[in-house]
Amino acid sequence: MRIGELARATGVSRRLLRYYEEQGLLRPVRLPNGYREYAEGDVAAVRHIRALLAAGLPTAVIARLLSCVHDDEGGRMTAAACPGVLGHLRRERRRIADTIERLQTSQQALDTLLTTAVGRSSRPRPPSMGRPRPDGSGAV
Repeated sequence: MRIGELARATGVSRRLLRYYEEQGLLRPVRLPNGYREYAEGDVAAVRHIRALLAAGLPTAVIARLLSCVHDDEGGRMTAAACPGVLGHLRRERRRIADTIERLQTSQQALDTLLTTAVGRSSRPRPPSMGRPRPDGSGAV
């Protein structure tokens, strides 16, 4: 199938399919006229790529894992026991967990700032910091 057919079958843009090829995730056959020819199995490969990207894996890791991923009888993606797969998956999970922890720390810091800011904005203002005069020349 040509790139347009694969794009329609997967819901992924042609540009993104070319990017997957550049990253070594897809390897279409090049016809004499330069057109790409994709196999039926590339539909499943694109689905797997999308799922692995959604799981937070970078394309470099996906390139190493993709040949070890397949669908089970229920159509669910599963990983085979290829050498190194578990190590890659564990490292990526640890990287994502570390990122989540850093983001939660940032969120807590922002929550603290918001709490103190809300607390200050609900206190009465000193007279010198009252509402501005209509002409903008200081407080009323």
